[in-house]
Amino acid sequence: KSIRDAQLDNGSVSDVSPSFYSLYNDGTVWPSTYIIVPHMLYDQYGDASILTDYYDGMKKWTDHMASLLTGDIMTRNTYGDWCLPSESPTEIHNTNPKMITSGEVLSTAVFCHDAQLMARSARLLGKTEDAAKFDALAARLKDGFNRKFYKAELGYYDNGTQTSCILPLAFGMVPEENKAKVFARLVQSITVEQKNHLAVGLVGGHYLLRVLSDNGRPDLAYMLATQTSYPSWGYMVEKGATTMWELWNGDTASPDMNSANIVMLSGDLNIWLNEYLGGVRPASPGFEKIAVKPQLFPGLDWVKTGLDSLHGRIESEWRQTNGKFELNVTVPANTTATIYLPTTDLKSITEGGRELAKVAGRAPARVQGDRALVEIGSGTYRFRSNLN
Repeated sequence: KSIRDAQLDNGSVSDVSPSFYSLYNDGTVWPSTYIIVPHMLYDQYGDASILTDYYDGMKKWTDHMASLLTGDIMTRNTYGDWCLPSESPTEIHNTNPKMITSGEVLSTAVFCHDAQLMARSARLLGKTEDAAKFDALAARLKDGFNRKFYKAELGYYDNGTQTSCILPLAFGMVPEENKAKVFARLVQSITVEQKNHLAVGLVGGHYLLRVLSDNGRPDLAYMLATQTSYPSWGYMVEKGATTMWELWNGDTASPDMNSANIVMLSGDLNIWLNEYLGGVRPASPGFEKIAVKPQLFPGLDWVKTGLDSLHGRIESEWRQTNGKFELNVTVPANTTATIYLPTTDLKSITEGGRELAKVAGRAPARVQGDRALVEIGSGTYRFRSNLN
């Protein structure tokens, strides 16, 4: 609401809302909050009124920003990948050009995502002409992004920073034939160039762990999430932080700019912990349908997570031991869930100590890829199976 209240007649919104500071820079990335947050709320709570109430303002901003495109590239950027880890203990902003993601890469990728979300908004609200317009805008930005920034001879975008790999992978902008190369570049940057560390700021950090996991490296995401050497979240904890610093080197950097409460720097850590390690995510807006699909990999044997949805408490606790998998899950009233067990051995699956196939009224499990899918209603369940 604060963003809408501060929106100008031409559609521009302030970088900071409430707009105590008048920062109408049209820098694309920070104002994109206006588009991204309503969709997050819709997915979590299932209430489309958030999209209905703010659609006109969201559309006005998107149209305004589209008018500022240079060809098919968004050149407007103000803050870059804010708070990239510095190489000097006292430095605030990293000055190494090999680590800095260009503003055009950031803004074009994020604005493409905005257009994708606007098309989704329009479809959900029955605005078919708007949906087609925003689909076309997203396609235009995707095409322009690949034409200008992809370096076929190197297999990555622009200068190959971690964020320049993460964003196009997260937003579905990488052509299928190039995905493996771009992801390989991201892994190389983390494991070789940065010696098993992240090199992202607020923007890349919002998708880092999910992109690694979605592309087959949840183990690498786990390493980044749990390490305690600089730069990392664990480093902050080791240095006594009880809130999220604005700077990765907040213990040594100049106090001229070092807030001790910048939750944005947590990136997608909380989402990743619940939806990927715990495996609990909405299969439909508002968790009326739930998916429970924990990611397993060597070195992680047990995870317990839970969240309070509008329908009630959802819980997941799993353990892998000696080739066996255990999952205890609670599904609230008036919801259903799809359980993705990490096995293709359907005969090994039990629930509550009974063979699943012999549980009265239970739909049979089915295999999809390397998982066994079980459909369940509300209740508390104890699944056991062999591991693949």
